[in-house]
Amino acid sequence: MNILVLGAGLVGRPMAADLAADKRFNVTVADISAANLAKVPKHLPLRTVQADLTDGGWLAKLLADCDIAVNAVPGWMGYATMKRIIAAGKDAVDIAFYPEDPFTLDALALEKNVTAVVDCGVAPGMSNLLASHAAGLLDAAETILIYVGGLPVVREWPFEYKAGFSPIDVIEEYTRPARYVENGALVVRPALSDPELLSFPGVGTLEAFNSDGLRTLATTMSVPTMKEKTLRYPGHIDKIRVLRESGFFGTEEVEVKGTMVRPVDLAAKLLFPMWELNEGERDFTVMRIIVEGTKDGARLRHVYDLLDHHDERSGVHSMARVTGYTATAAVRLLAAGLYSQKGISPPEYLGRNGACVNFVLDDLRSREVRYRHTVETAAAR
Repeated sequence: MNILVLGAGLVGRPMAADLAADKRFNVTVADISAANLAKVPKHLPLRTVQADLTDGGWLAKLLADCDIAVNAVPGWMGYATMKRIIAAGKDAVDIAFYPEDPFTLDALALEKNVTAVVDCGVAPGMSNLLASHAAGLLDAAETILIYVGGLPVVREWPFEYKAGFSPIDVIEEYTRPARYVENGALVVRPALSDPELLSFPGVGTLEAFNSDGLRTLATTMSVPTMKEKTLRYPGHIDKIRVLRESGFFGTEEVEVKGTMVRPVDLAAKLLFPMWELNEGERDFTVMRIIVEGTKDGARLRHVYDLLDHHDERSGVHSMARVTGYTATAAVRLLAAGLYSQKGISPPEYLGRNGACVNFVLDDLRSREVRYRHTVETAAAR
């Protein structure tokens, strides 16, 4: 089976390597960056192609011979790339964090008889899958809370942060309005709002803020209260808010000494070198999913906890592991014929099927990505 990985960045490379290690797959990875492609492991049987993936002609050639495409391009080009994949009639697994609604591609996917699993990373991704699964274990789910973040082990001033995925998508987290559901109503709040402090075993205290990670859960699940928050080291929110409120993330051009410049482009140029997660730098990912409701008259709380670290042996960063290996598990799921629903499928659709959930969890566990599931008695309201 031929697998095409579009994007050879921090997450695309480990995905390509993971899939190439599977003898059932012939893997091609494509990227416009020669530097990214040069970092793809040479000892694995995969093909690298340098190509401009925004070029429809190039993309059509790459898609012609593939059976499943993995969309790992930056968010700003993710939707257009996904549309072209589906139009070519190819099944797909998608981790591009684009702002557009993936369900607007559902009619096209149905017309082309395509199975497209979207938002299939860690969050959105496993957060959706496990939240949906836990909700299905209850008679009535009332609350879904998701807290997630990827952070460097070594905290360096001033931001104490490193990006485990495309840095331009990090700025999106700080600017894109956050949607959540409260008392059955959709609420829109600014990103970085409603900060709270939480303590995690093995990590310590982190701060959480609203971000737009709920994604499709806001419309696919009928749960009265659903929120997703991003985690950072304490103090990070205030620093980013100063930049945002001062206009550094603005997209309208301003004149600087006769040259028109978008503030966000200048900010990116200055911030990305500080945010870049370099080879050998250690990181970790922490996530907690809380689903509360009733079962047989009793109030229960299902909790999934993840604490994952940089893999010393392979050198793969944690965020790449927990994001990329979720997507490669989904590729194997599709390849095995265990999930074949046509149209757009967010991960919560997979979460409705216990066999799919077990397959993905087992696949992740074989790569030392482990989710701990506990069930608690919740206090009566």
